[in-house]
Amino acid sequence: MQAVVRVAGKQYRVEEGQTVSAPRLEGEPGSTITLDDVLLVADGDTLGVKGTVTAEIVGHEKGDKITVFKYKNKTRYRKTSGQRQLSTRIKITKIEA
Repeated sequence: MQAVVRVAGKQYRVEEGQTVSAPRLEGEPGSTITLDDVLLVADGDTLGVKGTVTAEIVGHEKGDKITVFKYKNKTRYRKTSGQRQLSTRIKITKIEA
């Protein structure tokens, strides 16, 4: 069984037992969450629009560092900054149509 869910404005195609890295979600590692914003549920040849997906939070992590460099020609303007995006690793435990 597969489903398409929306988490924090991003869409993911998930299956049971799959681990997904999503933007930071509230909750402690080991707790379960319910993803109600399900866009599509597919089970073989049947398709559905309504459903719920239950997931378990595996852990919180930071992504790779992204370096941002701003530069303007002939004015001696250079500025460097960076960011590490926060994310949550979730494991899909159950998909209900």
